[in-house]
Amino acid sequence: MPADMRELAGDLAAETASLREMVSPLDEAGWRLPTPAEGWCIADQVSHLAFFDDAAVQSAVDPEGFAAEMQRAVTVDGLTPDDVAERYRSMPGTELLAWFDRSRAHLIEVFTDLDPATRLPWFGLPMSAASSLTARIMETWAHGQDVADALDLSRDATGRLRHIAHIGVRALPFSFAVNGLEVPSEPVRVELTGPDGDTWTWGPEHAADRVTGPALDFCLLVTQRRHRDDTAVVARGSVAGHWLSIAQAFAGAPGPGRAKRG
Repeated sequence: MPADMRELAGDLAAETASLREMVSPLDEAGWRLPTPAEGWCIADQVSHLAFFDDAAVQSAVDPEGFAAEMQRAVTVDGLTPDDVAERYRSMPGTELLAWFDRSRAHLIEVFTDLDPATRLPWFGLPMSAASSLTARIMETWAHGQDVADALDLSRDATGRLRHIAHIGVRALPFSFAVNGLEVPSEPVRVELTGPDGDTWTWGPEHAADRVTGPALDFCLLVTQRRHRDDTAVVARGSVAGHWLSIAQAFAGAPGPGRAKRG
């Protein structure tokens, strides 16, 4: 059954509202508060989202232009997320939020009516329109977690976590490959408890390697927002255990992860 782009867009809008609720009251000093991402303040988290929202829109409406402009920025100019953060760091918070609002609204408008199977260019391998929109949900939630941590806020876990968990599971081969490791052939069964107590599953039911635990903790782990030891996620089997030590749901070079909390 194909993905429902309107449903995905609705979940992205809800995740966006959750982030805006945290950042819209901030004064300029608040925008400059440091987050757990080393060297990044709250403003950097939001500029990252706005920049890549614009990139995602361009990949959909002008794929050739995207390939020429964005891919060159990475492969030739060596553009990194830290470069993006530095580029927009002096932008006042009110302007930054207005940019994010425009970019996010445009992204939702464009992607809602796309065929979910449409292949779009991206940094690295192309992805479907549905996967691209799901990735924006994951990115918004993950960077929103950094903002929440910076402000010492707790967020309610919602069913939208299933999108993040799905990306995390699907990224198992990538997690090994990006670390220069052979992708294991053994399957891994993942069983997570959702916020409402229901069970979310991936992989063969009788697989020897298994990962279990709360969906929230799994999402925090695969987005590298928490150290593995600070979660209740449990691995059984060598492949499952190795995967959790390097799990990465986002594209790019291997992430440094987070230090174990004291």
